[in-house]
Amino acid sequence: MEAILRGKTVLLYLPSSLIIRIMCRYGMTTYKQHYACFECRKTFKRKLLVDIDKGAAYSKDFESVPSKCPKCSALMANMGLDFESPKKNDLKTWSHMKNLYKSGITFHSCGCSGPGYIPKNKPQLLEFLNEKREGFIKHKRFWSNRIEPKTNSEKNKDLANNSHYIYSIPNKIKSGTKKNKKADKVLAVQYWAEKIEEIELQINKLNY
Repeated sequence: MEAILRGKTVLLYLPSSLIIRIMCRYGMTTYKQHYACFECRKTFKRKLLVDIDKGAAYSKDFESVPSKCPKCSALMANMGLDFESPKKNDLKTWSHMKNLYKSGITFHSCGCSGPGYIPKNKPQLLEFLNEKREGFIKHKRFWSNRIEPKTNSEKNKDLANNSHYIYSIPNKIKSGTKKNKKADKVLAVQYWAEKIEEIELQINKLNY
């Protein structure tokens, strides 16, 4: 870390534990995730596995199991550690939070940089989803027009120029080594076609 003192740069050496806390809010302690019930308009902190079994370690699998609302028994949404619950009578914000969740946008983060961009209202959410849709269309177009490289020189150039497209598809439709990836073109086109269909359904629901 650097500091400026009367025109001079001074290096400040901090303890490693303090540096970790500055970089990552959640790096030193395991916090409880915020679960939201959109029907009751309430937020709950779910118990961790270690709270139930003192000898157990933290488990992501346990966190991923659906949890029911203590009040109405409806399934709750895991909104992440950075989620702040709106006031119960703030119907507009709760409706927006529900739309965010249905669109796959939550407040999960490791604590280093926050959950990223969160649309603040319906117009921003629609703009965000339309931008994602355009990105999906570019991916589908890439695989539709793809010609697999043959020589090592072509493969190296292809990886350098198209790694974003190549690494954005699931591993189950890819084969080969890290430096020599090959994908099933038909399945890749189908994958992005399905992603486009899903996001268009979300956009259409928001428009009504």
